[in-house]
Amino acid sequence: MYVEVLDGEWLYSEEQVRSLLEWIRGHAGANRSVHPYMLIVAEQALRPGEARALRVSDVVLPEGDLGKLTARHKGVAREIPLQPQVVEFLRGWISEAGLQDDDLLLPGMRGGPLPASVYKRIWEQAQQAVLARDELYWWRLGEPISILRESCLVKWLSMGISPVTVAEWAGVTPSWLALRYPHCFRTEKAEIDWDRMAEVMALPDLPSS
Repeated sequence: MYVEVLDGEWLYSEEQVRSLLEWIRGHAGANRSVHPYMLIVAEQALRPGEARALRVSDVVLPEGDLGKLTARHKGVAREIPLQPQVVEFLRGWISEAGLQDDDLLLPGMRGGPLPASVYKRIWEQAQQAVLARDELYWWRLGEPISILRESCLVKWLSMGISPVTVAEWAGVTPSWLALRYPHCFRTEKAEIDWDRMAEVMALPDLPSS
């Protein structure tokens, strides 16, 4: 299985993600769904197409507690936990937008799926406005929105969340994560207890011939 490696230097920091989302929140204009759409991709590590397909009924939003989001990829559903602050944000968004259970969670201006051309245009503008000012990261202009998903997956791994759990949330396999983000699986040179290893690896006593 070939998986293209994505080194850490290509990913966005949490500060950069926040700055991009803040810019989008203030500049999306009449396309009100663009900011929550970007936020869900960034916070829940969804594929862009998965986020566009979400319906209100796909989220469970208990007040003041963890919620859950059901995403679907190629007909396979998976559940992802929602932190209380995301739950609160989505509760406010659904109320403000007047959405019903059967409605798309992040609709376009006419109620259908949010057009890719719309969110891509605003995303490019956000990158130009935010990253172009950063002398270290201006060269990453033009990254697709999926970089937000990638950055979230690496953040989860860096937090010490089990790769098996991250893989379940992301809809991939643990081996895919290891191949895609090898820098998350490198460990510092550790001391080996050779005596303990010898004890564990010792062969059983064999009868003499």
